[in-house]
Amino acid sequence: MSKEVSIKNKKASYLYEFLDTYICGIVLTGTEIKSIRLSKASINEAFCAFEGDELVVRNMHIALFDHGGHFNHEERQDRKLLLKRSELDKWKKKLKNQGLTIIPRKLFISKKGWAKMQIVLAKGKNVHDKRQDMKDKDSKREMDRLKAGKY
Repeated sequence: MSKEVSIKNKKASYLYEFLDTYICGIVLTGTEIKSIRLSKASINEAFCAFEGDELVVRNMHIALFDHGGHFNHEERQDRKLLLKRSELDKWKKKLKNQGLTIIPRKLFISKKGWAKMQIVLAKGKNVHDKRQDMKDKDSKREMDRLKAGKY
């Protein structure tokens, strides 16, 4: 466990405005955690949904483990997220608002060796919001260049 594992959803901040954040555990099988420790996972197309009273992450890709044999897992399957009941109820109420969704932002291994996922309650951005964010980034980059003396 010497290697630092951090799998990020880089497009999330471009497409969504973040409202609330939680770090939760995730239920995995043996071959899934081995693939995650080798950084063979992707959360770019993943999203979270309620299935009954439980929150699951859908469409998360975890590559098959090379030495898994017939014990290997399915690459894209629903995986249960571990949150307290009060937190689940709070987010379920917030999701009733139009335009809100829960997306995974980061998948990582904690110091204790557990797989954790940072999930965010998000609202989709409009086109003009995305353009404004790009303008702000460009102007900040220009200001940093001018301060550093690079013209």
